[in-house]
Amino acid sequence: MKVLLQKSISRLGKIGDVVEVKPGYARNYLFPQGLAVEPSEANLRTIEIEKQHHLEELTQQTTELEAQATALQGREITISARANEEGQLYGSIGPAQIVAALAAENIFIEPEHLVLDEPIRRLDKYDLTIRFAPEITATIHCWVVPVHEPADQTAEAPDDQTAQPAEESALPAEEATREGEEKE
Repeated sequence: MKVLLQKSISRLGKIGDVVEVKPGYARNYLFPQGLAVEPSEANLRTIEIEKQHHLEELTQQTTELEAQATALQGREITISARANEEGQLYGSIGPAQIVAALAAENIFIEPEHLVLDEPIRRLDKYDLTIRFAPEITATIHCWVVPVHEPADQTAEAPDDQTAQPAEESALPAEEATREGEEKE
């Protein structure tokens, strides 16, 4: 069955294309979703007008994406993560953490635009590609650094909790007796 596409569908065709599909696919999916219509003269004229509007919008979006890619090109971000002495992370850094680090610097992108073959699992510098469209990409530099937790503070914490300042432990006799009466 031949149908006229009202919207671009990946692996099928672009807006305004007349394509051959199975009748069940057209009746059950394309027609109810408003993605295709039967190819008549009136529909061809209507789709041609919609196609022009779609191309204008696509041109505007392309220029916006190119401007965003130019602004991102060469930017550097730093992500702190816990790691062992060999530089192996105790977890991994994925697209969500990278997008959050970019958002902290007022750079907002969608996680699906980030091209990351596998999660980051080591401390190092990584060059990451952000693909806004097949022909529009930007490269950013991501430093993964260890979290610096001072070892002195963690060792002193138990000692500090057991030792009370002399002022708190030496309550005047009147206050100590009042506290004892209130508890009973």
